Amino acid sequence: MDLLAHLEAYVAAVDEASFSRAAERLGIAQPLLSRRIKTLEAHFEGQLFDRSRRQVATTELGVLLLPYARDVLDRAQRLRHVARSARRSAACGVGVPADCGPAALARVIRAGVERGTTLGMRELPPAEREAGLADSSLAYALVRVPPEHAPLRVPLGLASAPSETPDGARPASPEDPPRTRRRTVHLEDLRPRRVSGAGHRRPAAVPILTTVEDHVGYAQDRLRRAVARAGLPEATVRPAGPMATALAETLAGQATLLCAEPFARQHGARWAALGDVSLHRGYDLRAAHRGRGPAKVPQWLCALLATAVGAVPDEPTAAVARAVGEDGRSRLAAHG
Repeated sequence: MDLLAHLEAYVAAVDEASFSRAAERLGIAQPLLSRRIKTLEAHFEGQLFDRSRRQVATTELGVLLLPYARDVLDRAQRLRHVARSARRSAACGVGVPADCGPAALARVIRAGVERGTTLGMRELPPAEREAGLADSSLAYALVRVPPEHAPLRVPLGLASAPSETPDGARPASPEDPPRTRRRTVHLEDLRPRRVSGAGHRRPAAVPILTTVEDHVGYAQDRLRRAVARAGLPEATVRPAGPMATALAETLAGQATLLCAEPFARQHGARWAALGDVSLHRGYDLRAAHRGRGPAKVPQWLCALLATAVGAVPDEPTAAVARAVGEDGRSRLAAHG
């Protein structure tokens, strides 16, 4: 028996002095209200209403139990109110990549507080962010999507030691104008140069480390195909271990790290953007489903998280799509 529903029927009938008006007040059919009162009378083993009269009259038992019934309903209502308040004040989990800058995430948190929303940043791998949306443990999450279909596109590049660049060209100086510091590199530029003279071996390609953020099925497939087109050994690309170790190898000049520019700059590494935009990251900020569909994503949250991941104004979709399907052999021929 749903005790609260049965007590509501009993109290409404007393207040309205009519079963029909009580049913209308509760939005239920009168036969259902009558059954609930009869069930309640059986539960208390006594009649609550005198049905021998034309007008609904409350029995002595009904009058005796009425204040207690009202108290139970009042307490239940307060309990529901407390639960709603707790849900509203609880932090809304936001799933983000692990390489977002702390200062940028702090701006997101402060903006939420200004709007009466407590946001909890949770650094998670791509698959766990999607799972968090599915089970509603996250309110919002940045979901990986191919860049040609992405509202937010993040250029990826190769981070290297401060004293060198991925293709061996002159490193940019901190005094260089910002426009000249942002370079572009193609994977075929990383092919080891032939060394003339007897007894000299061809040097191995510098390893490219990839973090868990790029261990997404379609992204890995595209990177493997791009590496093959560039004439690099398959072993050139390998998963990075702990982030601190990967950064140490990169800053020591033992490897390059596939990452976004803000992350590289934050840790003092040189960075050159990949020319192949099909290898860039794509994100879509999504909300967990509530009721029949997903909740609306606040525009201010989308804008701040775009800054946090290093997203840039979107290129025309057709241009990115062409890069996804390009052969690349003509570019290789141009490089010899």
